[in-house]
Amino acid sequence: MTRRTTLLFAALGVAWGIPYLLIAVAGQELAPSTLVLARTALATLVLAPIALSRKEVRACLPALARHWKAVAAYTGFEIVGPWLFLARAEHDLPSSTTAVVISAVPAVGVVVAFATRRAERLGTAGWLGLGLGTLGVATLVGLDLGPGQGGAVAELAVVVVGYAIGPAVLARYLADLPAMAVVLASLLLSALVYVPVVALGPGLPDTFPSAPVVASVVVLALVCTAGAFLVLFALVARIGPVRSTAVVYVNPVVAVAAGAVVLGERITAATIAGFALVLAGSFLATRGPREGSARSPQPLTVEA
Repeated sequence: MTRRTTLLFAALGVAWGIPYLLIAVAGQELAPSTLVLARTALATLVLAPIALSRKEVRACLPALARHWKAVAAYTGFEIVGPWLFLARAEHDLPSSTTAVVISAVPAVGVVVAFATRRAERLGTAGWLGLGLGTLGVATLVGLDLGPGQGGAVAELAVVVVGYAIGPAVLARYLADLPAMAVVLASLLLSALVYVPVVALGPGLPDTFPSAPVVASVVVLALVCTAGAFLVLFALVARIGPVRSTAVVYVNPVVAVAAGAVVLGERITAATIAGFALVLAGSFLATRGPREGSARSPQPLTVEA
């Protein structure tokens, strides 16, 4: 890779690796639904003028409207549900543990593709990868979690499944539309969904959030969401969608390091073992040889 490509890859790895830390900080003062609303609304405001300045995005708006059911489904699986449950889970789980569990998404995505008959046979490496990924999550659940954290793990299961189904919806129904248009529509729709949720639920905070919380929300929206997508599009243009998927193996490394350095989260032997097993499993499941045909490109989406 060229120097610029390497910088783009590293930037995307950081941008998609630090949300777990930022969610943990913001969650100390903001309700999960309020955090999702703030993140999606601010990211929409930033991305909208950039996206709408592009001719191909403006030209696809009628087609985007015709595919509103698919856009709604993608938004629900990729943002509306996962971002809420992710924020809820981090009230009870360390950000590093959360990131390791979420790193199982590529392996679960293979299962979703296999179940919907939109993938080739997994082959020996693929099935081995799924087994290792499952063992890694089981290691975390069995050895690294305390009493009362089972509910948080169940919430993360919803996140993982949602993140796995979202790209399948994108690939099947929205692949012909510009990615930036789909992203903008999804963020806008998510913000609109959470306006009444917040209004009828927790409401806005009684007092203005502290500086660390405000900074976390701003970075989540501007860097980890709007900025990350712009970097992603530039990276895909340079090295293609398949090679770009390797960034999903960098995100948890950044998340675990950030949790340990900034929040002082303890990295146990179970964390390291689960981390290694999940990443190895995801790599094999998504990169292992298929019997009979080549691997199809998988669309990238936000991982936190």
